[in-house]
Amino acid sequence: MMQVVRETNIFFVRKLKESARQIVWVISGLMTPLLYILLFSPLLKNITHPAMTTAQVLDMFVPGILVLLAFSSGMGAGWSMVFDLKSGIIERLRVTPASRFAMLMGGVLKDVVAFLIPAIIVLVISSLFGYEMHFIGILLQLILLSVLTMMVSAWSGSLGLIFQDVGGVAAVVTSLQLPLTLLSGILLPMSFGPKWLQVLAHFNPLYYGVEASKKLAEGSIINQSVFVGFIVIAVITIITLIWSTRVYNKAIA
Repeated sequence: MMQVVRETNIFFVRKLKESARQIVWVISGLMTPLLYILLFSPLLKNITHPAMTTAQVLDMFVPGILVLLAFSSGMGAGWSMVFDLKSGIIERLRVTPASRFAMLMGGVLKDVVAFLIPAIIVLVISSLFGYEMHFIGILLQLILLSVLTMMVSAWSGSLGLIFQDVGGVAAVVTSLQLPLTLLSGILLPMSFGPKWLQVLAHFNPLYYGVEASKKLAEGSIINQSVFVGFIVIAVITIITLIWSTRVYNKAIA
């Protein structure tokens, strides 16, 4: 067990150093959620009567943005894996006795860090404009969304190993990203939509993450949406990690 932990740390540090050298992508990852808050959230003020205050808009919008950030932070794993394949890194790893699970988790944990840093920045900046922060709720929210990032990262990275081509990964990711995003309530509450959309949303794992995130942001910890959100995200993440480990074992044999 300790050997797997040490190997995971080695691959995690390697991936972290790679990301630190790609400063353009780091800046892009920080700017995207901030642009949503600055350019999209003001559009929500007049959807109620009387119009909502900036703080009320942020209370409704920021939890969804954090889910979107967690989702997008893990999505890049597939492209990174294709790069490792094309550059011969995976070929060299075939001869190492290191655990394939450790290889998987090294990249996954790097993506969790890539989510947490901009997420904390978004929370701090939002609080300056009146966003109400509940410490325990925010902590649990970040834990939940870190698990979500793990799920997406493992899935995307495995797609990179399966397709071994940027085009194949992009086709799957982009075809799923838009419907998953729109059917989760990230940008607008699903209660605003017709009944058939609300029913369809319940088949989307992101929807449960958004609902739990909103409740935790309110400071409501003992809540059915929170419990269901943790169960759904945790179960799907465990299944994804098991499947991804098998993909890694087969691809890096």
